[in-house]
Amino acid sequence: MLREVIEALAPRDGAIYVDGTFGAGGYARAIVEAAQTKVYGIDRDPEAVSRAATLVRQYPGRLTVIAGRFGDMDRHLHEQGIQAVDGVALDLGVSSMQIDEAERGFSFRFDAAIDMRMGGREQGYPSAADVVNDMAEDDLADIIKRFGEERRARQVARAIVSARQDGRIERTGQLADIVRGAVARGARDAQGIDNSTRTFQALRIYTNDELGELERGLRAAERLLAPGGRLAVVAFHSLEDRIVKTFLRQRSGGQSRAPRHLPETPSDAAPDPTFKLLFKGLCRPSQAECDANPRARSARLRAAERTGAPAWPSNDEEREWAA
Repeated sequence: MLREVIEALAPRDGAIYVDGTFGAGGYARAIVEAAQTKVYGIDRDPEAVSRAATLVRQYPGRLTVIAGRFGDMDRHLHEQGIQAVDGVALDLGVSSMQIDEAERGFSFRFDAAIDMRMGGREQGYPSAADVVNDMAEDDLADIIKRFGEERRARQVARAIVSARQDGRIERTGQLADIVRGAVARGARDAQGIDNSTRTFQALRIYTNDELGELERGLRAAERLLAPGGRLAVVAFHSLEDRIVKTFLRQRSGGQSRAPRHLPETPSDAAPDPTFKLLFKGLCRPSQAECDANPRARSARLRAAERTGAPAWPSNDEEREWAA
């Protein structure tokens, strides 16, 4: 949804933008080519940062790529001497490059070691293989149900725990076969989707704390965006989109704390809206884009413009609002 994201951001000369999920640099390139802008790309994947060197050289002084997490974007930009920016783009989930690199262990399309860490192996974080082999059955079932929305999560967890009694589950192909056997007969469901997809998604999301990172990233963007700055977020599944939708609804004044039938007191009053929605609901990719890139079919864009109100608190008070 490159065209739609650029339209939402509306790059202008002299402005500063953040591509919080740099990947191959598609958004960053489009932004610097749309106007005389400066772009800061952020990526937790050291391989993506390393590959960015060629693109950085093409736009001297206009593109900087930072190794880190977009949930820390305000800290990263402050370290660069930037206190506010005019736009933030986030393209959530795993990148096509990561999926297509067999050794990263993201996909059941390749028989490889199970890994799934977006930040690379050298960071010392547990891999998906560690989760599969070391986590208790109840906790594993909870992860698969919550993050994969797998109806047979309990059966899948039980099958994994049973299989690992014979030795560690180390390969993606091995894990996919275990999951398929637990979910149903045959490799695919009625929609033609591989029956291991939801479990692989759940393990990836949990291993990388993707939903927690998204929540931190939205709050960081709120703190970093200048009045009139724009936020554009592309999500690819309902869990991500629900978080973005809820955040923007709250921050645009669409949700209040006090029940509607009770008078609002000063302590119940919501903070002033920090965003104004650019369009109602969400924007989906065109049929032409879906035909050209089937992975785009599930993409959902939401976008909003920053107001001049102070950022909402990011402590226990904010969690009370979210409840």
